[in-house]
Amino acid sequence: MFSSYHHFPPDGARAVLQDAVDAGESIGIFEVTRRAPSAIGLMFPWALMAFVYTLWIRPFRWSRLFWTYVIPVVPFVVLFDGVVSCLRTYRPQELREIIGKLRGIEYEWEVGEHFGAGGIVPITYMIGHPREGL
Repeated sequence: MFSSYHHFPPDGARAVLQDAVDAGESIGIFEVTRRAPSAIGLMFPWALMAFVYTLWIRPFRWSRLFWTYVIPVVPFVVLFDGVVSCLRTYRPQELREIIGKLRGIEYEWEVGEHFGAGGIVPITYMIGHPREGL
């Protein structure tokens, strides 16, 4: 799952993992958003990108120009969604707590944050798979 796990409340998030465990399937969850001032701050320039790229979106619609430039609803929605996503993103410790409530076959879990080449905003990740030999 990429940048979507934060949409689940804790019980739903646990249910997603429990379903993978019950099926004996591996699962990987990756979140670019993060509950941190730096990530929230990056949502502002991200929302401004709507002003830059709207003219190149096809098919062309006058309504898109109206809702972006005249009454900037589109940039506001992008900003609001980004900030709320940051605030809802699980921290690694919270992911470990969710894992601790799972039952069933033994799994190996790796939870952490990976800083990419730019090193500005880490990607939070959680990877789980059945233990070898089960």
